[in-house]
Amino acid sequence: MTDPLNLLSSLDGRYANLTTPLSGHFSEFAFLRDRVRIELDLLPALSKISLIRPLTDSESAQLKSIQSNFSLADAESIQAHERETRHDVKAIEYFLQDKLKESSLKDLLPWIHFGLTSEDVNNIAQVIALRDSRNSILLPTLDILINSLREFAKETRSLPMLARTHGQFAVPTTLGKEFAIYIARLKTARDEIAAHRLEAKLTGAVGNLNALQAAFPQTDWLAFSKEFIAQYDLEPNLITTQILPYDNWIRYFDALRLTNSILIDFSQDVWRYISDGYLKQAVVKGEVGSSTMPQKVNPIDFENAEGNLGVANSLFTHYAQKLTVSRLQRDLSDSTVRRTFGTALGHTLVAWINLQRGMSRIAADEEKIKAELNAHWEVIAEGAQTILRAIGKPDAYESLKQQTRGRVVTEADYRSWCKAIDVDEEMRKRLLNLSPESYIGLAIQLTDSVLAKSS
Repeated sequence: MTDPLNLLSSLDGRYANLTTPLSGHFSEFAFLRDRVRIELDLLPALSKISLIRPLTDSESAQLKSIQSNFSLADAESIQAHERETRHDVKAIEYFLQDKLKESSLKDLLPWIHFGLTSEDVNNIAQVIALRDSRNSILLPTLDILINSLREFAKETRSLPMLARTHGQFAVPTTLGKEFAIYIARLKTARDEIAAHRLEAKLTGAVGNLNALQAAFPQTDWLAFSKEFIAQYDLEPNLITTQILPYDNWIRYFDALRLTNSILIDFSQDVWRYISDGYLKQAVVKGEVGSSTMPQKVNPIDFENAEGNLGVANSLFTHYAQKLTVSRLQRDLSDSTVRRTFGTALGHTLVAWINLQRGMSRIAADEEKIKAELNAHWEVIAEGAQTILRAIGKPDAYESLKQQTRGRVVTEADYRSWCKAIDVDEEMRKRLLNLSPESYIGLAIQLTDSVLAKSS
């Protein structure tokens, strides 16, 4: 069943070459490894506040070695314990007792998992996975994608094209400026993802550190909790039930969901530009676009991205609905949901990589774009009527509406109208200087401002 063809999830099978880096953070092996790390870090933390004896250098090295050399055999040993206990964290405790019982640390076996609840260990391990996968995988991938949009916007910053509002031809824009809009949106979302400080908790069975306070009432357990969490560069949350309130994690997922929603919008727009012939796709030798239509070159990368973004966002939405709700001091229904974090991030990663590939295969069809633009002189009616209104023409809008509404206006039609209208020669010259290619407002400057800020 280890053959990719037999795997249930497409993330582990079909897309495994794209998602494998995430398995280092969200696989069952990774979750066991990271929880072993948390449990072992407790011993030096207790030693630091003199609740247990000092650790020798060799003992500290031994604890580090168990963490750094955690193996598949170790994970299988934990699972063997779990088959008996039906409790994964207790299984980790028993595994560590087995590891240390023949060492000089055997006197510290009672201090493994001392005063903790399972969720103290689980939430820290999972939030480390969220933080580290963001920093090492998601952000670098998103940066590459944003940069590909930057390069395209730079190349097409001054390429005028027809805009569409309500699906109808509207005043011109530039292709680069339309991509710059997405760059600006994505850069803001990216910065929110990067800046988010993730929370964790170590507060015991119902959030009051009851067991630790009962055993050692003279110890400042609030300070201990803060320091223990802070050593992982995480934000401590001291006001919890048995579980961390997941509001902070949801804000992180919401930032990812917003990013994905922006990219769904982008995918659909690019799909339409390809459909309209504004964008050409590279023809790659050996690839097939259709099983029956040999001429096809389909926008599959953008379609694949759109689908995967939707799947990811459905999970992010469920997290917001599910993880913010827990019966009283806790129930277990959140646990299985949290094990799908890698799935949501996996579909996100597949989408972002497919968008990168799609961007590498498109180019503007300048001839097509300009031909369609210059076939529709009615789109400069806005500029013409605004110029006339600026000199006090009371019927400017109505005059242009009569000439253009629902009609295709040619260059000859427009110039005839300019020659016939009752204005002075200076104003006539201004009207004649309008054209679909020149009537782009500040599109180039706006694009350049986005490119400068996003570099």
